[in-house]
Amino acid sequence: MSQPAQEVIDMEDRLKDTSAGGIPQSAQNQMSQGGSNFSDGSGPIFKMYVKIAEEEDKTMAERWKKDADGILIFTGLFSAAVAALAAVSIQDLRPNPQDTVVFYLGNIYQLLADPNITRTSILATPLQPPPSLLRDTQSW
Repeated sequence: MSQPAQEVIDMEDRLKDTSAGGIPQSAQNQMSQGGSNFSDGSGPIFKMYVKIAEEEDKTMAERWKKDADGILIFTGLFSAAVAALAAVSIQDLRPNPQDTVVFYLGNIYQLLADPNITRTSILATPLQPPPSLLRDTQSW
């Protein structure tokens, strides 16, 4: 058990030992046995303190709960927005099949138009996403 929790339990036990008059039970036992007439008048103060502390603890816990709820809502909405934007921008990272077809058809046409010219190996151009897409994707 943690130290603060143990202190609260000890304080509750002390309050239980206090009679309605505010004198701890141990002091009452001493007085009945002819001991000291000293009385501890801190019982009502501790009762007030415990009451105020419990109210403060409840309000602070409620504030923390509301803060946590707000953070969870924000992170949920933020992740949904990022997922939606990523789903849209991922299409620009794939090669367009129509561009590939146009590239190869153009090369076939050049070969059929002048078969006597020797050409180097014809390869498709690598995918070059637009710089704005790379910048936007990196900012996520």
